[in-house]
Amino acid sequence: MCGICGFVSRKNITREQLKRMNDTMYHRGPDDSGEEIFAGRDGYQVGLAQRRLSILDLSVLGHQPMHSCDNRLVIAYNGEIYNFLELRDELKDYPFRSRCDTEVILAAYLKWGISCVERFQGMFAISLYDREEDELYLVRDRIGKKPLYYWLDGDDLVFASELKPIMECPGFQKDIRKDVIKRYLYQQCVNEPDSIFENVYKVEPGQMIRFRQGRLSKQKYWDIAEVYRARKQETVGSYEEAKEELKAVLTDAVSKRMVADVPVGAFLSGGYDSSLVTAIAQSVSSEPVKTYSIGFHEERYNEAKYAKEVAKYLGTQHTELYIDEQAMFDMVDSIPRYYDEPFADSSQIPSMLVAGLAAKDVTVVLSGDGGDEFFCGYNIYDNVAQAQKLDMLGRMTYSVCRFPPFQKLGLFEKLPFRVQVVAGNHDAETKTQIGGRTYINVIDKMLPDSGVPFKFPIESKYHENNWQARRMLLDEETYLPGDILCKVDRASMKCSIETRCPILDVNVMEYSYRLQHSYKYSGGVKKKILKDIAYEYIPRELLDRPKVGFGVPLDKWMRGPLKDALQDMCSAAFLSRQGIFDAQYVHEFISTYLKNGDGGPASGANYSKVAWSFFVFQQWYRTYIH
Repeated sequence: MCGICGFVSRKNITREQLKRMNDTMYHRGPDDSGEEIFAGRDGYQVGLAQRRLSILDLSVLGHQPMHSCDNRLVIAYNGEIYNFLELRDELKDYPFRSRCDTEVILAAYLKWGISCVERFQGMFAISLYDREEDELYLVRDRIGKKPLYYWLDGDDLVFASELKPIMECPGFQKDIRKDVIKRYLYQQCVNEPDSIFENVYKVEPGQMIRFRQGRLSKQKYWDIAEVYRARKQETVGSYEEAKEELKAVLTDAVSKRMVADVPVGAFLSGGYDSSLVTAIAQSVSSEPVKTYSIGFHEERYNEAKYAKEVAKYLGTQHTELYIDEQAMFDMVDSIPRYYDEPFADSSQIPSMLVAGLAAKDVTVVLSGDGGDEFFCGYNIYDNVAQAQKLDMLGRMTYSVCRFPPFQKLGLFEKLPFRVQVVAGNHDAETKTQIGGRTYINVIDKMLPDSGVPFKFPIESKYHENNWQARRMLLDEETYLPGDILCKVDRASMKCSIETRCPILDVNVMEYSYRLQHSYKYSGGVKKKILKDIAYEYIPRELLDRPKVGFGVPLDKWMRGPLKDALQDMCSAAFLSRQGIFDAQYVHEFISTYLKNGDGGPASGANYSKVAWSFFVFQQWYRTYIH
């Protein structure tokens, strides 16, 4: 686990400059570092660098950049290949010098070529330089667990795990890509393949990039829509069969993620996903698993008491930390340091806090991420199911409201918010992305120039008529890598720990596509099959409870301790100098919000959310640009 960066460039980038780039990611790998530069063809230089968090083979033999035995290949790599031992058995002809998975990647490439990545089970961002062919490969794992950015500078390429090394690279201009800001304000993150900077992109999940002599080509080796369609044809028969097979696949995924040369623990919220992962981990462990949770003094947000009960039943070595609002607030200033691209999912704050708690004892921690997206767990999926039932009625209502006499009366705008949401949902490409226009209208006015669409106009490619299933696929392709996994990566790397997510194992993901939808959602019960497996380990009464969730008091903060900073960020003078937002509108909007407060999510006027997204953007801007 680590951070990587490098370049293929005709510029004279020195080793000292490469080291400065690399050291901006010290937190990602405090145990070791390495930088090397090679002479390529046609005046190009190739640089590779890594900051290492030692997990497997803690000796110097795990040092990167790592060379193949014949010196043909050089690799700088971030991640874990969980099936590396099985692959190593297939590669016995290779003269291995280390016990780490990095060398297995080199051996696999020499035997199978770049298609070897299709055999890897794990999370990874790989940079591999083939000196014989004079070409660099950048490869990202199937679901986007590990980040990988690249900057195209004419015929040159620079890459890194985060934006900071790219910003540190000689010649980089911090030109903001204004057309993605609207989507950021709406989605609270900048989704793949875009980034906040011009000519800087993210390698997409399941994608490999080949760069040779100034030319870049892209290829998808794993695509959600294609894999879903293929696996859907392999439907599992009975529910009991599905449950037993899924249990076996999950157990294998957890077992492989327990392999490490450093202490391993687990995040335990007390919810179904983390409890199930922890229970399986405990069942395959010879000693108590170390578990971690944070609690909140405000009862409606506190899940720690449930986590403690689960931990007691399973016999884990449990640690909990109760935090107050001030402890959360103290994290706000650190957000842009570790989230070096605007990122406004406020759950990043408790994520950083629980990662810091675990980092006192362990270097690897298991997480339950992925259960909601692959097994229909979010509350939005209830709303989507209801919207599909009302779709025909909504279209009729919309047509009536657009009839000239009623349109003149503004009938549509007078409808209740929830009716407007259903009736206004008439774009076939965004059917499952339901939401009110009020929020979108505010953001539209904040940035009057055109930008990328707020919503993702890609739903038809899934060829799925069930709206819940379609929205799950959309979330897996957008929300999961762009928000959830970005949040987890930066929060854990801030504390120099590795987070492993067994539910995101490729075998678990692909098996989920084989399940009948009713196995995931039945009679209003979400994650049915995961819950039934969890009940085999943990009594139902310890798990069956309303989802507590967590909400940072954004409205309270925006209109309280952050008020002065927010007002300063939206002053007409500052906004005019900045040249991004509509200065007059934003100033008036924020001033009105600070005076009147939040309308709340159910009103379609969740102004604290957009105010927080704006605040985080400006905080990032002042850290890196101004």
